[in-house]
Amino acid sequence: MSQAAEGPKIVTAAILVIGDEILSGRTKDKNIGYIAEYCTAIGIDVREVRVVPDLEDEIVTAVRALSARYDHVFSTGGIGPTHDDITADSMAKAFGVSIDHDPRAVAILTEHYGAASLNEARLRMARIPAGAALIDNPVSKAPGFTIGNVHVMAGVPVIMQAMLDAVTATIPTGTKMLSATVPASMGEGRIAAGLGAIQQDFPDVSIGSYPKMLDGGFATDIVLRSRDADRLAVAVRAVEELIASLLVTPR
Repeated sequence: MSQAAEGPKIVTAAILVIGDEILSGRTKDKNIGYIAEYCTAIGIDVREVRVVPDLEDEIVTAVRALSARYDHVFSTGGIGPTHDDITADSMAKAFGVSIDHDPRAVAILTEHYGAASLNEARLRMARIPAGAALIDNPVSKAPGFTIGNVHVMAGVPVIMQAMLDAVTATIPTGTKMLSATVPASMGEGRIAAGLGAIQQDFPDVSIGSYPKMLDGGFATDIVLRSRDADRLAVAVRAVEELIASLLVTPR
């Protein structure tokens, strides 16, 4: 049976951000938006985001819940050399496996730092849960890892982005979500009823309205999303016709 007959392929994901510094506001997260936009572009639907502190029980609970619910979990933060980097140990506990210095990771770090400079702190970054696959890190060399359907990456954005490239090159993706934006030079209140009716006619198209200020007045961007290009085009025309009719109708 062809994919067209089966319908679009949907691949889902969650983002798990680990770190007290994010929750305290000291560090402003730059990874969530990047991962979400990246996944949308390649055909992965991000359905949930969680931010948890550097507490083992919180990490384990989140990992188990998200990995059971979605096809992929993209985790960032907590795989560095310091005492509070507990992500690797927490992932091992979540999946019920042991953790130790991985010879592959040790070899990578030895080549990068040199044997004489590979101290105990740096060796912490070679502790990998049993059975995990390494994620390449071309920036600072300390690898991330994939265990089950959880991809564990660094929190530093430039490193995370390189790791995400490596991860997504190896995993299946789904049918891309297509998007179209229709601008309306009026507030949401004027178009709400009409949009509601259009949404009922197009249950397979996601329709959202986003207010903004334009030239000192209210305006709205209407964003339509669908995996079916033909249905998206028809829905866009319906929204455009709605707006045109409202423009010639007294307020």
